Order: sequence, then structure tokens, then C-alpha cells
Amino acid sequence: MVANDETPLDLFLKIGLDERTARNTIANNKVTSNLTAVIHEAAVTDGCSRTIGNLLYTVATKFPANALVHRPTLLQYIVSSKIKTPAQLEAAFSFFTSTGSENFQLNDFEEACGVGVDVSAEDVERTVNEIFEENKSTILEHRYRTNVGDLFGHVRKRQPWADPKIVKQLIDAKLYELLGARTAADDEKPSKKKKEKPVKVEDKTVALETSPAQPAEEELNPFLIFPQPEENFKVHTEIFFSDRPVLRPCNSKEMLERHLKATGERVFTRFPPEPNGYLHIGHAKAMFVSFGLAKERGGCCYLRFDDTNPEAEKKEYIDHIEEIVQWMGWEPFKITYTSDYFQDLYDLAVELIRRGQAYVDHQTPEEIKEYREKKMNSPWRDRPIEESLKLFDEMRRGMIEEGKATLRMKQDMQSDNFNMYDLIAYRIKFTPHPHAGDKWCVYPSYDYAHCIVDSLENITHSLCTLEFETRRASYYWLLHVLGLYHPYVWEYSRLNVTNTVMSKRKLNRLVTEKWVDGWDDPRLMTLAGLRRRGVTSTSINTFIRGIGITRSDCSIIRLDRLEYYIREELNKTAPRTMVVLHPLKVVITNLEDGSITDLDAKKWPDAQEDDASAFHKVPFSKIVYIEQSDFRMKDSKDYYGLAPGKSVLLRYAFPIKCTEVILSDDKETVVEVRAEYDSSKKTKPKGVLHWVAEASPGLDPLTVEVRLFDKLFLSENPAELDDWLGDLNPQSKVVVPSAYSVPSLKNAAVGDRFQFERLGYFVVDKDSTPEKLVFNRTVTLRDSYGKGGK
Repeated sequence: MVANDETPLDLFLKIGLDERTARNTIANNKVTSNLTAVIHEAAVTDGCSRTIGNLLYTVATKFPANALVHRPTLLQYIVSSKIKTPAQLEAAFSFFTSTGSENFQLNDFEEACGVGVDVSAEDVERTVNEIFEENKSTILEHRYRTNVGDLFGHVRKRQPWADPKIVKQLIDAKLYELLGARTAADDEKPSKKKKEKPVKVEDKTVALETSPAQPAEEELNPFLIFPQPEENFKVHTEIFFSDRPVLRPCNSKEMLERHLKATGERVFTRFPPEPNGYLHIGHAKAMFVSFGLAKERGGCCYLRFDDTNPEAEKKEYIDHIEEIVQWMGWEPFKITYTSDYFQDLYDLAVELIRRGQAYVDHQTPEEIKEYREKKMNSPWRDRPIEESLKLFDEMRRGMIEEGKATLRMKQDMQSDNFNMYDLIAYRIKFTPHPHAGDKWCVYPSYDYAHCIVDSLENITHSLCTLEFETRRASYYWLLHVLGLYHPYVWEYSRLNVTNTVMSKRKLNRLVTEKWVDGWDDPRLMTLAGLRRRGVTSTSINTFIRGIGITRSDCSIIRLDRLEYYIREELNKTAPRTMVVLHPLKVVITNLEDGSITDLDAKKWPDAQEDDASAFHKVPFSKIVYIEQSDFRMKDSKDYYGLAPGKSVLLRYAFPIKCTEVILSDDKETVVEVRAEYDSSKKTKPKGVLHWVAEASPGLDPLTVEVRLFDKLFLSENPAELDDWLGDLNPQSKVVVPSAYSVPSLKNAAVGDRFQFERLGYFVVDKDSTPEKLVFNRTVTLRDSYGKGGK
């Protein structure tokens, strides 16, 4: 059944089996025959992703013999990614085993296999929390020797269609939250058990026939979906989602060999931002995909500035991008500019004209739009080649006015793809270039320059977001007519986050019209803004890995999902301290005037008593300050703060009991609380409050400014609103000018991160001065997606 001289081994490697599994498979005639038949039946003889290949392998080895009539249907669901996990496939097997051919209903089948079911991260987290609560005693007993596979199985039983990557991340995070960091004892080998009998030869054969080729590996490594550079010569069409035909490269073997020689057979990618603004979190995903693939494969990634529009580009943006790429943890192989290739691009444009594939056009933008809508050729489309060459030279030499001529590619005005309607290759702009200077007055378009520079830089994988999918036809058309190497093109879903805008145009308006305080305003999803807010690059990259890099349209990711990953890291790295935002004075009447005691406060929840570095000193004196919200005149059962006659524990200090309340002259405001403390600590109140005391009699505690940031927009998707500026959250930034902090914060430096106990995670802002520290709130301690610090 294998075409021509192609061996079963070649066929099995094409569907993503590793070589060892493939060779073991061909040693078994029955499995070889079944798998070969499945590959042909699924129409993937030219190859497929590793995920699909693993599922096909499982079908070949475990499919119920009494359900062969339904195998073509199942294979269609696998190839179209409607069934995409081992759990769904197992459900399909069970369905076929229990349902006769005469009773088969497609709706029942899809319901049984979870087709189209979307399990939210919140649902998964709730289930993980339930499993941990039910097994808490066992987990505490066995600590990190707990069988994580069992926990995973419990979650899968209740949420069979959950994303396994999210399940694993939440289980790992919950283990750390419950157990803290691993200890030396956790890593000790358990005592040896009695050896089990070796598996018989026939049992090994059964295992080979029934085990899929490690389907979990791709879940842990998102870059396995990409082919190797040496595979980039196939000429065929692949079908993705919605049955859209997607073009693939058509390099000859000779062209591919030249390319592989130039690259040393390594992966070459590029991150190509346009320097017309600051980068946002969507660019972080683009970096993760391109830099991450190159790093995973031991290859190289260019930082290439796509600088073809001098009117919008600035040196400020170039400098920012270089710096923020480094901050995100990526090291470019080389930093290049599209403008570095302006001469090559111009020469190739001349060659394009000579080959009869481009012409100088004089239509206005309005006329071009009208003609495209009517699928009509430009009146100048068939002008003589020599005439276009002469006019293009005059364009280059500045002899034609701006807007009076363009160079257009002669593509296909009758195509179903709008991006094949004779796209513009060059336009005239009498504007100096921030990198190339004033040498040029004609500049290439993105559609013309992007694919050519990809080819000139020997890019193996040209990766971009899904809105560029329709430009793939133009991309390959241009490289084909110029006889240039074709990179492998792959698009992935954009990253959009709720309660913000990501469009550079909208971001630019927010900045220039001063709705926010610059490109690095902590309320923005710019990477500079996130950094200033105290978010780490590692938590951003972990978040992106968690949501995946597939072509599936993830729509808008909830902001609290990003905040979950931020908390997960800060919970491990931000030391604890105490700050009171809205101080209420408490006078401890049974403590002597001038008495000051330095108490030990933990920087970390699991601090050991003999580790002095894990503690910081906090003064305890006659006058302390608590949050105004932690005092009420009327007590209630569900209230754990201070009230008249009630006791609370001051964290790391002593229990205090309210004995008297001093009100303002109008009797409306509490201005002071008087209390007695229990030096013996025999009182055991339920409520625990953070606090700050006077370090010296009569002197206020260290005063700091605290900025509380919240969602920038009230709506989840403000970009869809006509009046999107009217949706700005008036409480997105609240400044507390005179909060009180413990003295140990006095020496904090810009960028230092802390957990303010009971309040959230905070970072020292660049606006801090020697006279006054300024803190930005990164995230609160808890939110709907996950739980924060302890």
C-alpha cells in the first residue's frame, strides 16, 4: 500500500513517530499493516503534525475490530482536530465498543467524545482544589513523593476534556502552595522494594501494539508541531480548521540543499516588529514563538526591524524594542533592518519588471480600491516593460511627485483572494529614514519586502499571526516568480487580553492624548508598562506557554488568567512586609511610654527560626496603626477585625483588645482607638491584622506613596465599542499619598518587589526619590482565576 519505493519507515516518520518507535513498529507485521492502512485512509501520506500522528498510531493499535465501518469517520475527526486528545480518542473507542452500527448517531458520538466542549481554566482550578482538599492528608504525608499521575487521573475523571497542560500547571502550583519548596528529604531515594518479575516477551509485544507514541510529549513541548528545515521541499496543500486550503512552499531539492548549506541545517527564525510604537504583550507571544523555536532547536533568531514606513518610525522605538527583547530573556542572533536590504529589494523590483511581473501605475488610492472591488485591471497594467523600467528609475531619482505613481505586482485580479489583486510593491515618500538616512525616496511595502528579506536571511520558519494567512498566497507568488527560496510559513492565533486595547493606533492615542501616563503606564499591556507594574518576564513567558501557540482562535484571554501566573511567581520570590494604606491610630494603654521592642517578622511563610536572613525586624511600641477598614463600631459573626470590646492578633506581635473609641467632634469619624495588649499571648482571637508602629516616640512611621492600579477599561472587549474611550475605568489608578510602612523598607530600590501582607504584590516605582518611596500594586493577593500568597 506504500507508493513507489517509499518504505513503511519513511511513512511512519512523516507522521511524527520518533525513529525508535517507528522501527519497533515495522518489526510487528500486524501493526505495520494497520498503521499503513490508517495513514492512507486519513490521506496524510505526505505527513501531518506529531499530535495527529500519535492519535493515528493509537487508532491503528487499539481500534475496536467490530467498529471498522466507523473508522473513516473517526479519522476525519482526528485530521480536522475535532478529536485532538488521547482522552477524546479513548472515549471514541468506548463509544464504538458499546454502540452497534445500526444505532450509530453522529450527535451521540460527538457528545460522548467531548467534541466542541470548552473547559475553562476556572473549572479546572476548582476541580484541582477539590482533589487536593480530599487527598490533603495523603499529600502532606508523602509530600513530593505523592503520585502526581494519580492526582492527574482524579482530575481527568471529573474533567475529561480539560487541557492537560493547564491541569499539570495547576497541580504543580497547588503542590508548591501546600508543601513549599522541595527539601533534601524530598529528593532522597525511597527504600528499595522487592523486584518484580520481568515482563514476558509476549507481554512486550502487546505493549507495543497498544501504547501510543508518547502523546504527552507535545503537550509539554509546544514546538514539536513545526517541521525540520530539511522537510521544507514538499508541494501540497494542507487543510486547517474550517476546511481552508493553505499553501505550502515548493522548493526544489537543489534550492533546499543550497539553503541547508547556508544555514548548517539549523532552524532560522525572525522576530520582525515595526518600530512605530512600544511592544505589548501580543509581541511577547510573537517573541516566544520565534525565539523559542530557535532556542528549542539549537538555531538562530534575528531581531529584524520592519522599517519600511519612515513616517511612523522613530529611533526611540528602535532603542526600546532592542532593550525590551533583552528584558524578555531573548538574545538575537543578529539585529538587522529591512532597510539594510533596500538596494537588494530595489534590484529585485527591477528584475520583477523585466520578467513582466510588475508595472508602474498612476491610479489614486481611491481608484485602486474601486478597481479591486470590481476585479478590474489597472489601465496601466499592460504598459511596455521598458516604459515601466524608465518610470521606476525616475521614481527612485525623485523625478515624480509623491502620490503620482506606485510600482504594483502583476498578480491575479480574478483570484478569490483579495491579497492577490496586484499589491503595491513601492511607493514614493520624500521622507528621511531613521536608519537609512536620506538616500531613498521610494520605499518598499510590507507585502513586497517581507517575504524577500525572509528568503535573503535564509529563514526556515516564517511565523506570524492568523490575520496574515490570506497573504500567504502573495508571499509564495513573489518568491516563486523571482526564483527565491521559500521559507515554511505558519500562522498562530493572536494574543488578546480582556479589559485593554492592543492596537498600536489606540495605544498611541491613549499616550499622545494623555489618557495614560506614557507608554510605560502600569495600566497598559505594553511590556514596558507591565515591567513598571512589577510583572516579571518569566511570568509572562510562562503565561504564554500555558495558553499555547496553536492556530485555534483563543478569542480573548481573561486578564485574571495572566494575573494567576504573575501571582504564582511573586508568591515564591517577593518577600513579605507590612504597609498600612489608610492608617487608624491605636494607642496601647497598658504599654509604657517610650517602650519599643523589635520583633521578628517573616519574609517567607516557611521561614525557619534559625535562618536570620528569612526575617526582618519590626518595631512594636505604644502607638500602632491598623487599616481603617479593620475597625468597626458594630461587631458581627462574619467579621474578624477589631471592634469595641473585641480582641484581634497583631501579626508577629500580641493580641490587643479595644477598650475605648475616640470619635471626631461630629461623632461620625473614628479618629483613635485605645486598646490593651496581652503580653502573655494567652488570648487566642480569630482575626489577624497587619500593622505598623511608631519606631520612635512621637515620630510617624515611614511614609510612602502607594498607587493602586486596576483594569484600564470597564468592558472586557473595549476595542469593539464605538466610544471605546468612554469605557475607561475612572478607578484604574488610585493614589494613596501617605501610607505607613515598616522601617525595613527604607532601603528598597527601584524594581524591588514585595508582598504587602493582606494587600497584594507591589514594586518600587521609578518615581521614587530619596525623600519618598513610591510603590505600584502589581496584583492583589487573590482573584477569580487562582489564589495568591500565603
